[in-house]
Amino acid sequence: MPTRSATTTWSGGLQDGAGRVELSSSKAGTYDVSFPRRAADDAGGVTSPEELIAAAHSACYAMQFSALLGQAGGMDISLDVSADVSLAPDPAGGFRISGIVLHVRGGATGLDAAAFAGVAEDAKNSCPVSKALTGTTITLDVQG
Repeated sequence: MPTRSATTTWSGGLQDGAGRVELSSSKAGTYDVSFPRRAADDAGGVTSPEELIAAAHSACYAMQFSALLGQAGGMDISLDVSADVSLAPDPAGGFRISGIVLHVRGGATGLDAAAFAGVAEDAKNSCPVSKALTGTTITLDVQG
């Protein structure tokens, strides 16, 4: 399996500095980052590690969920997945990712709502990004 890479260049200190994240493997984009925008309610057009984790988690989870739905006999699969990644002060100092909520809307013919929700939970636990983030509480909000 391949390795994917991203690169960040940074200039300045934490509060007055800024950086750019490049998706190096895909060349799909370059994005500005800054700590003041990271810690603000309004991102102001600047991304953050939390937003990038949210993107990775929602994409990975959608792939894993669709695979498991297919294995369970689901057909005509349609999913809308979003992830909310929260940053909070860490009691030990600094900051930490305090939680992730995966929001799933969708359906698959051949599975009732209970089966859909069960597969959703299995996907949450087996998604590679979920596995990488085991130190964070991940909750699931499913409607299907």
